[in-house]
Amino acid sequence: MDLSSLASQPVTVLKGVGAALAQKLQKLDILTLQDLLFHLPSRYQDRTRIMPIGSLRPGDEGVVEGEIKVADIVMGRRRSLVCRLQDGTGTVSLRFFHFSAAQKNNLKPGTRLRCFGEIRTGASGLEIYHPEYRRVDEDVVTPVEESLTPIYPTTEGLNQGRLRALTDGALEYLKSGSLTELIPDHLRQQWQLPPLNDAISYLHRPPVDADQELLLDGYHPAQRRLAFEELLAHHLSLLKLRNRTRQQGAPLLQGSGRYTQGFLEQLPFPLTGAQQRVSAEIAADLSQPFPMLRLVQGDVGSGKTVVAALAALQAVEGGFQAAVMAPTEILAEQHFINFTAWLEPLGLKVAWLAGKLKGKKRQLQLDAIVSGEAQVVVGTHALFQDEVSFANLGLVVVDEQHRFGVHQRLALREKGRTDLRAPHQLIMTATPIPRTLTMSAYADLDCSVIDELPPGRTPVVTVVISDQRRADVVQRVRDACVQGRQVYWVCTLIEESEALQCQAAEVTAEELKEALSELRVGLVHGRMKPAEKAAIMASYKAAEIDLLVATTVIEVGVDVPNASVMIIENPERLGLAQLHQLRGRVGRGSVESFCLLMYHAPLSQQGRERLGVMRETSDGFRIAEKDLELRGPGEVLGTRQTGMMAFRVADLQRDSDLLTRVKQVASQIAADPQLTDAIIQRWLGRDEQYAVV
Repeated sequence: MDLSSLASQPVTVLKGVGAALAQKLQKLDILTLQDLLFHLPSRYQDRTRIMPIGSLRPGDEGVVEGEIKVADIVMGRRRSLVCRLQDGTGTVSLRFFHFSAAQKNNLKPGTRLRCFGEIRTGASGLEIYHPEYRRVDEDVVTPVEESLTPIYPTTEGLNQGRLRALTDGALEYLKSGSLTELIPDHLRQQWQLPPLNDAISYLHRPPVDADQELLLDGYHPAQRRLAFEELLAHHLSLLKLRNRTRQQGAPLLQGSGRYTQGFLEQLPFPLTGAQQRVSAEIAADLSQPFPMLRLVQGDVGSGKTVVAALAALQAVEGGFQAAVMAPTEILAEQHFINFTAWLEPLGLKVAWLAGKLKGKKRQLQLDAIVSGEAQVVVGTHALFQDEVSFANLGLVVVDEQHRFGVHQRLALREKGRTDLRAPHQLIMTATPIPRTLTMSAYADLDCSVIDELPPGRTPVVTVVISDQRRADVVQRVRDACVQGRQVYWVCTLIEESEALQCQAAEVTAEELKEALSELRVGLVHGRMKPAEKAAIMASYKAAEIDLLVATTVIEVGVDVPNASVMIIENPERLGLAQLHQLRGRVGRGSVESFCLLMYHAPLSQQGRERLGVMRETSDGFRIAEKDLELRGPGEVLGTRQTGMMAFRVADLQRDSDLLTRVKQVASQIAADPQLTDAIIQRWLGRDEQYAVV
């Protein structure tokens, strides 16, 4: 497909763009005029009206005009020039930390200024630090800006004025040329999408009569037109990946029931309806001649591991191996213990592989895997190191996939691949993923939800309490343990340092041993040797420890039905999903369970909201939606550093209503590979790989 000349015209055709400036633009992925036109404002400043000073609130950004009444040099922690500006409705201080003698002389009482900046609360009340300003004459009408001022994402050495000037140049080229309209006309008309050229011009230079509120909130039709195409590009890239994977063969894993029947008979409980439904969906996928790509979401304690075991047994019955990978050694060991207890009585061998396994022990496991003696292999990401070879890998199960980082998804699919086939892939998560993210970040996967808890589970009562009532909490721990229950006490992350986190847990454990001398107190943290951790967890599971002090290493996979109280210190430091995971460690038996969120005052607004949600609901999906709202998709998916989900125009929450339409349009366009590639190239370009991992 021939993209118009703007897609091939280098930015160096613009006046004043030499090699040095071109290099700076390249840091923003701007190589052509099309790239520059698609480098859209991230926000707008409203300089079209003068705001009365009396109406200002902290956080506002705008234009004010008034007379300097007082100008003083103030000696605080930093020397600053402070000018008090009044307009008859109120007063605001202009504070300059960097100023020259000439500037000081120009800013004298009686001078009339028009200023622009952000209003904040300072030592003298409302202040603007280093405002943009100019002198104005009261008797002469000085016009304000006629349109919203665009603010562009930028890089060092490239200021807003320069970017605006360059964009002016590109917009001149747009008047005589055009950008290729990639969404077919009939689809644009069906969904009432304005023409691309009009939308681009409008967003770079919103006219005087622009609906400023819509623009500032991101809901203007021009923004929605581009958000639609950007979401479409991401969706198409994932469909492309899915199709590429689907074109490969996969082993036909027809279950004979030879092992499955015995496994189900030995379980001490019947499967829930949801487990049966999801298992049937997986079984159908495994019997197809192309790779299964299925995401199974199930809230904490919904029985995902049993579903994974049934899938593994179907692979074994079909004559292939299954690999089960977990993100932490504790969770991987938990899976290894469960799979061994379930499968060895059926005559199957389960191998174990983790980074800490060394020497002869490691070699024994590697030999069992490569020979096929081990039909099921459980481990951490060590399973996917180069030295690990499988005899005939038919199924890969990845637990808590989002904790591995999205870039490993492709690498996992490579393992076990031959020229003729790729293994089936089952991804499991106990972190409910909002529908918005499922439709965008996981569009290449089929999704199943285990939306039913096993009978006998009791909801966990959540209490939010200040750490000033620590003594009451300690007494509550004593009471629970005296009644024969067990308790978790979780110390959360301190300034992102694992060493400090472990140290905090050690100190807390010592304090609690002293305060609760009659109880057996254990300690587990990330810096312990795996064998040490495993021994402590085994003791806790065997009820030889009453109170377990831990870091967040116990977040996933630990199953102790007798534990009925969970105390989380400084819960305000954690995301909602993590708090929900931790809370899920209790309430696994039939006794009423409690989770105490012991915060340190004062709480931020976001901290209050987060803890409020935890207290109000135990619905994992509602918590996930709120987590997305508070933290954004990059943090929720664990992809903040990867570049994935870093949309230029689209916003997954704001534009979530577009996703269903995007999906429909993508299914119509996907049949045209040239058009698909052109849309992906325009929006993802050199970063296409980010979108497809």
